[in-house]
Amino acid sequence: MPGFEIFGDEERKEVNEVLETGVLFRYGFDAARKGRWKAREMEALLADKLEVGYAHLCANGTMALSLALAACGIGAGDEVIVPPFTFVATIESVIMAGAIPVFAEIDDTLCLSPEGVAAALTPATKAVLPVHMCGAMARIDELKTLCDQKGLVLIEDACQSLGASHQGKFVGGFGKAGCFSFDSVKTVTCGEGGAVVTNENAVYLTADAYSDHGHDHIGSDRGAEDHVTVGTNYRICELNAAVGLAQLRKLDRILEIQRRNKAVLKTAMEKIPGITFRTLPDPSGDSATFLTFLLPNLEKTRQAVKALGAAGVDGCFHWFDNNWHYIRKWHHFKDLKSPARLAVQALPNFPDFKKVAVPKSDALIERTISLQIKLGWTDADLDKRIQALTTVLKGI
Repeated sequence: MPGFEIFGDEERKEVNEVLETGVLFRYGFDAARKGRWKAREMEALLADKLEVGYAHLCANGTMALSLALAACGIGAGDEVIVPPFTFVATIESVIMAGAIPVFAEIDDTLCLSPEGVAAALTPATKAVLPVHMCGAMARIDELKTLCDQKGLVLIEDACQSLGASHQGKFVGGFGKAGCFSFDSVKTVTCGEGGAVVTNENAVYLTADAYSDHGHDHIGSDRGAEDHVTVGTNYRICELNAAVGLAQLRKLDRILEIQRRNKAVLKTAMEKIPGITFRTLPDPSGDSATFLTFLLPNLEKTRQAVKALGAAGVDGCFHWFDNNWHYIRKWHHFKDLKSPARLAVQALPNFPDFKKVAVPKSDALIERTISLQIKLGWTDADLDKRIQALTTVLKGI
């Protein structure tokens, strides 16, 4: 991770094929594009790789989340259960839908706890939005069972976990819709890009239209297409799709390298006293973008992060002190700082986000460090990294 580590002739070829036609728009200009439809091709390949019925590309992962919420009927006043540990885009998408994010506790998977979700349910709960964080999976089978029992919509944020699976089924395919990101630091990158996947034709058709101002995309004359819904512009560009198409063809190789490098590091770190690891519901399905471990307490964790940085161990994240991935430092969100009044602020059940308390999550995240797994490491790089990690962590 990320895919930009292995840019090569494959990406250049796909981009040049788009530039040769001069057609950068993903729709229309049928004759001029000479049969080259990069977004369509990437969508077909993504659906095939993830073994789902449909995939729809959009401009980025945040838009994928917004698109999935809309396509699944989540809107004004609906409560959506979310984790406090995620990139803030998950929460932004709920707010921008006019819905209300309700925070539930995570567990030692570092993803939404089924027990936490059950405790957070109210009569206004409409959906559950688990996030498969840092390359691995939530207890998604249990979350799906809970949602099915309660009649709730399950939407998966798998933006950080492309290629991860649980018991042989890829994450993103368990719920009514799944969301992926292909931004500049993801396992597969388009530069900027995202996708919604689903097994439901109605969800796909709604997403397809909503992302393009309501166009039904029937026929070959864009100006004659019907408008089936109010929509917006979440379209991806053919250039971005071209990069992503070449990258997606490399996914199996990327996952193989990540898993190998992570296994080498973890085997060495297992010998260090006082270190525990994040729980993986299905270790064989880990996409291995990060190696995540826990220290005994917050003080030692902060000491470790500082010492690892000084020892040259890059890609080391302490999420408790991170500005963007844990609720503790989302001051802008808690105050709902916005250029204009937000729709949720007009709702009668609008909560005070400054009062959100997730003590179980705090107790986990304050002790958690994630190490980014890179594709370009040589054996010598790995040996050097292991030596630094061992020296620092044994010392602490």
